[in-house]
Amino acid sequence: MFAYPEIDPIIFRIGPLAVRWYGMMYLLGFVAAWFIIRRLVRLRSLALDAEGLSDLLFYGILGVIFGGRFGYVLFYNPAYYLKHPLSALAVWEGGMSFHGGLLGVVAASVLFCHRRGLPKLLTGDILVTAASVGLGLGRVGNFINGELWGRVTDVPWGMVFPGGGPLPRHPSQLYEAVLEGAALFAVLWLLHRRRAAPGVPFFTFFLLYGSFRFSIEFFRQPDAHLGFLWGGATMGQLLSLPMILAGLGGLLFCFKRETRR
Repeated sequence: MFAYPEIDPIIFRIGPLAVRWYGMMYLLGFVAAWFIIRRLVRLRSLALDAEGLSDLLFYGILGVIFGGRFGYVLFYNPAYYLKHPLSALAVWEGGMSFHGGLLGVVAASVLFCHRRGLPKLLTGDILVTAASVGLGLGRVGNFINGELWGRVTDVPWGMVFPGGGPLPRHPSQLYEAVLEGAALFAVLWLLHRRRAAPGVPFFTFFLLYGSFRFSIEFFRQPDAHLGFLWGGATMGQLLSLPMILAGLGGLLFCFKRETRR
């Protein structure tokens, strides 16, 4: 059994202000996204200047925040927020959904592309590649916070998490950081380097993230207030299935379109 490195979730305090590792991971993710988007805009010859790049990132940030929060309210705890609607605005209390954030980013980027006259699929290719780094960093933040831990296990690298009981558990946050972050970014970056057809990186993101998340959910402890749902599946698995289907359908569409040219 590995010892859980109990890292203080607060990096430092300035009076009443506490700077937390989780928030820092979000910040690092947005900074990394800016540099990745800038590089890919040049690599893929997307007609977007420096001001437009900043605007695109701003749209993406709004999509992540509002979509992620709305997704959590809708998918994970709708009964509570129906009784306490004002609490849905309390983002600082925690509770964000990746799937909701993804829908928010897609909606925001479609609006941005419509206003700027940019190709939607190519822009989406670039955005999801940048987002994968933020996903990995976010999972590292979950690990530091000692939250969203895995199921009880007897594997040698199991850890006892604060609040997770006395038994060792899978460090599923790190599994997600590696697969949903590093591995996913590497695949998407390679597709860009090989000048993949517009839409291929975008739908590959859907397919791989959905597959990774669905698989890792077998090692992750379900949300306490939801538990296991239909057929023993978790909410994360149920939300990942449409992503997998969308990814497969989208890739099929892209390949058919290329063969017609």
